[in-house]
Amino acid sequence: MQAVILAGGAGTRMREETEFKPKPMVEIGGRPVLWHLMNSLSRQGIVDFVILAGYKVEIIKEYFLHLDAYTNDFKISMGDSGAIEILGKSQKNWAVTIVDTGLRSETGRRLAMAEKIIGSQKFFCTYGDGLASVSLEELLRSHTSGGLLGTMTVTQPTNRFGVVSLNSASKVEAFHEKPIMAELINIGYFVFEPDVFGLLGPDEALETGLIRKLVDLGQLKAYKHNGFWEPMDTYREYVHLNSLWDAGQSPWLIT
Repeated sequence: MQAVILAGGAGTRMREETEFKPKPMVEIGGRPVLWHLMNSLSRQGIVDFVILAGYKVEIIKEYFLHLDAYTNDFKISMGDSGAIEILGKSQKNWAVTIVDTGLRSETGRRLAMAEKIIGSQKFFCTYGDGLASVSLEELLRSHTSGGLLGTMTVTQPTNRFGVVSLNSASKVEAFHEKPIMAELINIGYFVFEPDVFGLLGPDEALETGLIRKLVDLGQLKAYKHNGFWEPMDTYREYVHLNSLWDAGQSPWLIT
């Protein structure tokens, strides 16, 4: 199964890190969050990746072109040949396709540009800036049993704030520090059948285009995830993920 990763946005909500790099290339412990995501997926058997890039696509291309050199010692011939000899072997047996989907393309349009690569097989799809300990085996089993065109992974997030309950006289009756929210939210980690490509509009966001169409058709299943999930939408979340890594924790990995 191939994994399609949406990695084209500008990440304007964490400009501290994304002014000079795309958000999926913001680092956790010296490695891009995109690398951590791919590493997590590859540990569960997905090693064929299609990265749908856009904003500062050249940085993503450069990273994967030279990943072996970044992670190994190497010898380079400085003459006309410019040959590079990697003094070691690749740490990852990955196939990586990088598609420049344009700077301002909506996510649905980006996904549509992967059709010629995906072909007629079901595929995994997610955002390039979030990490979760989703079991791909269980997700795929849930998708297959549903018999629908798509499956979306959902979770109940932790509220960022303390929640206060008042009575009619404005007296505090209860206070809960950062409780688990009752609502379910979309965290990506989709499985799609190839027929979804026929539902993609010319310039629609994935969430307001394809996802809504699948809901209207009764063709979208939800897979509930109760484990770790953390996006990297803000500088606060960047600091949190790096603090986990610095403490020797990587809770997004299936062990």
